[in-house]
Amino acid sequence: MSEFITALNGVLWSSPVIYILLGVGLLFSILTRFLQVRHIKEMVLLMFQGKSSEAGVSSFQALSIALSGRVGTGNIAGVATAIAFGGPGAVFWMWAIAFIGAASAFVESTLAQIYKVKQDGQYRGGPAYYIEKGMGVKWFAVLFAFAALIAMAILMPGVQSNSIAAGVENAFGIKPVFTGLAIVFLLGFIIFGGVKRIANAATLIVPFMALGYILLSVVIVLMNITELPGVISLIFRSAFGLDSAFGGIIGMAIAWGVKRGVYSNEAGQGTGAHPAAAAEVSHPAKQGLVQAFSVYIDTLFVCSATAFMILFTGMYNTQAENGSYIVNNLGDVTPGPGYTQAAIDSVIPGFGAGFVAIALFFFAFTTIMAYYYIAETNIAYLMRNRNGKSAMFALKLIILAASFYGSVRTAELAWALGDAGLGIMVWLNVIAILILAKPALITLKDYEKQKKAGIDPVFNPKALGIKNADFWEREYTGDKENVS
Repeated sequence: MSEFITALNGVLWSSPVIYILLGVGLLFSILTRFLQVRHIKEMVLLMFQGKSSEAGVSSFQALSIALSGRVGTGNIAGVATAIAFGGPGAVFWMWAIAFIGAASAFVESTLAQIYKVKQDGQYRGGPAYYIEKGMGVKWFAVLFAFAALIAMAILMPGVQSNSIAAGVENAFGIKPVFTGLAIVFLLGFIIFGGVKRIANAATLIVPFMALGYILLSVVIVLMNITELPGVISLIFRSAFGLDSAFGGIIGMAIAWGVKRGVYSNEAGQGTGAHPAAAAEVSHPAKQGLVQAFSVYIDTLFVCSATAFMILFTGMYNTQAENGSYIVNNLGDVTPGPGYTQAAIDSVIPGFGAGFVAIALFFFAFTTIMAYYYIAETNIAYLMRNRNGKSAMFALKLIILAASFYGSVRTAELAWALGDAGLGIMVWLNVIAILILAKPALITLKDYEKQKKAGIDPVFNPKALGIKNADFWEREYTGDKENVS
């Protein structure tokens, strides 16, 4: 099993795939005329506009659900792993994939809004929906829905719960089996409460956890402020092979930076598109811009917080491809949360283990919540026009079981399974958004035109020549019956 997963990851995450992801993000950045720079003020303003409804959630709630998926163990363990195998230069490539990935996030989230439906009294949307409605290829949509179900409900929850259990055991000596049971109890309470409870929990937890984590990193940076020029220089020199120590692993820096960046910010993966579709907005581009900014929050803020804590304190190891150490400041500490813990302890002795365990719990737990929401959306897609209550109940039990199992298995297998699940979804979704980019680009132009005219943009797909956007056609004409 382990050998098969490793071989699969070798294909899914081979060098050509890494460069394709960079290329797709760059292409969308060019086609949108770098909206991630032009509209950054608009992104921030839109986050706090809009209200929830019976069918949908507010822009901020949708952002919070998306961020709960994006901000996870990858922000702590993933960043440390990238530095361990790609060196400090990997941090630059994480920034790069976040910057250009924001355009990919806009495209997929805008498409999710364009082709969303009102199903069983609430908004549903995501790659499966826009593949079927936009491309007209139902088998491909069904394939994505099944891939997302397997990844979100079975393969990926274990990465998050494993990190929680390891952090809690390291900090407090609590055995993983007990942590696993606690995760199951709390997760069950939230997901059995429906989408609104998930949105409310995400809105409450996500801003609190992200701000607290970033503030601690700022404290650590300020306490080591004399290191600032050297660390920034090291990141850039290592990223381009100009550093004498790290120059030989530039390929690893790019590969690990992009892989862990994509794993963390999820741009192009299709996951953020699911909650984007649930937002109550007057124009699809509004939520597309909000979701684009979520990539910045995840990588430029939270991932950078981890990277700076580790690099400013020098608490990391970096290995060459042959297994020898380029840097060995931590002995045999396993790449992961231990790096962040050591960084914090070096500044605030005895505080690191507990803080990292708590941060991991909040980061990873909310990510499992988001995984459930994404899996539920794909179940809803597959069960349209049928009674899906039994399937939804089974899904809840499966994700609870996968989370518990992940908490007691080895970290290596957990990450390998997570990488495989992510890789499959990335492949399918990237193909789809490349084919479907035109409606998203037309929608962006329409939004910009209306904003320039000084009016609050509203969306009329027929006027723009966009077909099969049934919900918006009815919304524009005032016929708001269920559309599925």
